[in-house]
Amino acid sequence: MEYFFELALGGMTRGSIYALIALGYTMVYGIIELINFAHGEIYMIGAFTALIIASVLTVLGMNQIAILVLASIAAVVYSAAYGFTVEKLAYKPLRQAPRLSPLISAIGLSIFLQNYVLLAQTSDFLPFPALIPNFEFMEPYSHIISSAEIVILFTTAIVMLLLTFLIKFTKIGKAMRATAQDREMAMLVGVNVNRVISVTFVIGSATAAVGGVLIASHIGMINFYIGFIAGIKAFTAAVLGGIGSIPGAVLGSFVLGWTESFATGYVSSDYEDVFAFVLLVMILIFKPEGILGRSTAQKV
Repeated sequence: MEYFFELALGGMTRGSIYALIALGYTMVYGIIELINFAHGEIYMIGAFTALIIASVLTVLGMNQIAILVLASIAAVVYSAAYGFTVEKLAYKPLRQAPRLSPLISAIGLSIFLQNYVLLAQTSDFLPFPALIPNFEFMEPYSHIISSAEIVILFTTAIVMLLLTFLIKFTKIGKAMRATAQDREMAMLVGVNVNRVISVTFVIGSATAAVGGVLIASHIGMINFYIGFIAGIKAFTAAVLGGIGSIPGAVLGSFVLGWTESFATGYVSSDYEDVFAFVLLVMILIFKPEGILGRSTAQKV
């Protein structure tokens, strides 16, 4: 039973990271009904930014908590700026173009960002410092769940609550919901749709950066390719839960995390990805709108 709980908590940790990335996918899709295929690279850039800042602050002799906070803030700001740039370069100029055009543009930008980091850094895995401190009260339970996993779960819960509050109770959140429901009508009543779309990209990129810092600190290494794998898994989670639904993105992420964790623990780590994508295929066959997604009528 202890092994079961260990796998369940490990799956929750995976799901938390997927959720922080999947939120960006589902928010952008909810607003413009397109997938940001450069989103995984934003996650990767956030992790590299945190690594650079953490290395500098370590040399300066700052304590661990301060390094974690400052590195995370730098990663969020830098990734948000990249998210804003992606929207301006890959999506805004093609706002009236056929739907395939901005998707191809985003894929091209994704490849560019991968190679940009590859040339600026290295193709090898780089060690990432353990920025999350070990809590003494967790020592008796460290074989089941670590301090880093507790921080990841807690941070994810806080981000979810803040995002829910933002969307439901703030002016920009109401503008997001109006734009998602009917972009043209939102423009007619005075909503600055271009600003709403840019803010959506910025927020999604910021949450992905938080996930990048946390998981890199937990695993202890990064390279230029981590955004591709994490991006595909988070996209899978978003589709699984219902693309365009924020609660669906979170639920789909946890379902995917538990699926991978239990498959690794009880079957084999070699089949981790197989089980994840088989689950996605089953959902697309039997419930294509996702777990919490809603089917919509199409005009013909």
